[in-house]
Amino acid sequence: MTQSDLLFVALGGVAVGIGAWLVLAVRFARPSLAERLSDPPPPRAARVATPDEGFTARLGTLGVPVLSTLGLPGPKVLRDLAVCERDAERYLAEKFTVLLLGIVAPPFIGTLMALAGVNLPPLVALGGWVLFALVLWFAPDSSLRDEANKRRKLMRHALAGFSDLVVVALAGGAGVNGALTDATATSTSWAMTRIRTALRGAALDRRPPWAALRELGDRYDVPEFAELSASLQLAGSDGARVRGSLAAKARTLRTQHLAEMDAEAQSATEKMSLPVVLLFAGFLVMLGYPALSLVMTGL
Repeated sequence: MTQSDLLFVALGGVAVGIGAWLVLAVRFARPSLAERLSDPPPPRAARVATPDEGFTARLGTLGVPVLSTLGLPGPKVLRDLAVCERDAERYLAEKFTVLLLGIVAPPFIGTLMALAGVNLPPLVALGGWVLFALVLWFAPDSSLRDEANKRRKLMRHALAGFSDLVVVALAGGAGVNGALTDATATSTSWAMTRIRTALRGAALDRRPPWAALRELGDRYDVPEFAELSASLQLAGSDGARVRGSLAAKARTLRTQHLAEMDAEAQSATEKMSLPVVLLFAGFLVMLGYPALSLVMTGL
């Protein structure tokens, strides 16, 4: 056995030992009573039916207490989980599963390559191992962040249409509560359903609708809800006529929506330029290589 093989065996043993120690040390760890009492109550988020957990989530259930003890998920990830209406335990289970895959898969692939007669330098193999594990470790975070940003964007777009419908209902002579109810009754999209559910919950709890909209904006990290809530509060509590301000707010939201769509279109156009350049370069190589080869062989 060479020194590189001994190094890989030692590193594998250390990794397995550290993982076993973490699992056995914190598997049965539980927060104290003071920690449980100091935690804030969970928000009343609207939950939707989710499909059965996959194999990755079931496999990583053992590592949920380990990652929870290490302080995961962080505050930003918790906000994204709330926006995506996903469970933190399921997220940690998937993260632990991909971590195990990143630790176990590279040695297995290296063993197959060694049996095939391909021997990589120890530093290159170790660097590839670490890079592969890091990519898999941050992959769930990137996927969650993209999904949360898409949902926030959908919520902003729904808010723009909701504001227009509220203005139309107010112009037709409806009151504030009636205008809000009528504005949410015409759509079955995900974002409008969340707005309708929040308003109905506020009505059942005998709370003003603008408070529900403000809480909805805090939950999904959409500050435009707070601005709309402030305008509606003026109309509901002080009796102010805010149809003009709501119309201006709806116009602003539409302008922002169109600007975002234009920016996305321009970004997609710029991203398409690189494949076109590579295709053109490949075409030039395909045409020029035979001629250049002929000239070189002729010399």
